[in-house]
Amino acid sequence: MLKKYDLKLKGYVGGWDFDSDYVDYILDKKEKDEVHVLINSLGGDVATAFAISAMFKNHANVNVHYVGMNASAATIASLGAKHVSIDANAMYLVHKCSNLILKWDFFNADQLEQLINECEKQKRDLDKIDLNIASAYAARCKKDKADLLDLMCEGGWLSAKEALEWGFVDEITDEPEDEAPVIDEGVVNFMETAGIPMPKNMKVVKPGFLQRILDAIAGTKLVNKTTITMQKMFKFVCALLSVEALTSEDGKITLTDEQVQKIEDAMSAEKAALNVALQDVANRDQQISDLNARISELENKPASESVNVVEESKKTEDFASNFNEAKKLYNQINC
Repeated sequence: MLKKYDLKLKGYVGGWDFDSDYVDYILDKKEKDEVHVLINSLGGDVATAFAISAMFKNHANVNVHYVGMNASAATIASLGAKHVSIDANAMYLVHKCSNLILKWDFFNADQLEQLINECEKQKRDLDKIDLNIASAYAARCKKDKADLLDLMCEGGWLSAKEALEWGFVDEITDEPEDEAPVIDEGVVNFMETAGIPMPKNMKVVKPGFLQRILDAIAGTKLVNKTTITMQKMFKFVCALLSVEALTSEDGKITLTDEQVQKIEDAMSAEKAALNVALQDVANRDQQISDLNARISELENKPASESVNVVEESKKTEDFASNFNEAKKLYNQINC
């Protein structure tokens, strides 16, 4: 009976098939359940690996099983797991981390000094990261950090037995369905690019004559495969359809009528909401336009004439004149 895994993390750490968001999504769904994870990867992004390790630790009930060849960041990802096992035929590699540095130019003395300073800073950062990784390994293996750092400097492949002896894993298994390590030309190219050493005494599997003909016709370098079937994660679509992943075969994904209807309904709802928002924006734009027009009209219109304004000096003169006239009339009457 084949063992069922809740997560299968393969390929580049940080890629779509080894994604921290998807790991978080599955662990949230199985918050109270025991989770089984299969890992088969040559490594990738250190930050993603540490994030996944923390997720495994926070969940507190994650079991990791290694098959095939596993290196670099892929070994960091399992550090937070409750239990780690490895297939008897699998291999395990820890080594110092690296940065890609590309610089091809002419430099004067000042520019060269600046470049040297930048490289020295990157070296200091890498040293800190290596120490952090060595500390995490040491905590898992219950060994001295200096010993783990020496092992990382050596950068040699470990057998399943050696990985167990070091303490990276808790158990060696011999399940019939586990994949044996296979090194083909694609794996070799990746390892050379990433600076990962080749395991000793391992042969590179080359494609047969018929496969080379098919590859030449297809214009591809895929080895020993004419069809690729993979679990693709489309986070928002999967959440909408309430599924963990979508199966892609030959670049095509098959959906049921019900799933398509869900997508159609969601798109219709989003379109209706968008139309309401656009209408609201149009109404506000019209209000702003009307206000600007009214302001412009008021700025250009002359002020109204004021007919009831009486100067203070004029009011004083009129009062004095009236008083004098009244006094004169009074005197005439009394004569």
